[in-house]
Amino acid sequence: METIYTAIATSTGGRTGHVKTPDGQLDFEVKPPKEMGGPGDATYPEQLFACGYAACFGSALNHVALLQKKRITSTVTAKVSIGKKPEGGFMLAVEMAVNIPGIDQQEAEALVKEAHQVCPYSNATRNNVEVKLTVTTK
Repeated sequence: METIYTAIATSTGGRTGHVKTPDGQLDFEVKPPKEMGGPGDATYPEQLFACGYAACFGSALNHVALLQKKRITSTVTAKVSIGKKPEGGFMLAVEMAVNIPGIDQQEAEALVKEAHQVCPYSNATRNNVEVKLTVTTK
């Protein structure tokens, strides 16, 4: 891989701790959600992953549309779930809801399928994290 950019973040204390980036753009407490025994009053790692994946996927979608000389506007909502693996440990699953108004359903699905092949998050999770894509055009 030819590196273009490297993000750096430091975590202290894991899920009940603090995360920050060297540039100071992110600097906050993380705590488990209520569903995992926490207070539910802070940011959770899955929220951060959902934000990153949704933004990255949206950029990948814009990229493939631009290559096809299509102008689109889209909304991408990522739902990231954490759960227990049957054999022990934990795993993630993602539901990605993509809305591309103003084009037909088949064209939207083709763009999303191609974006899923281009997106770095999709490539990182492929065959490791279940990712369900839903596409709408209204």
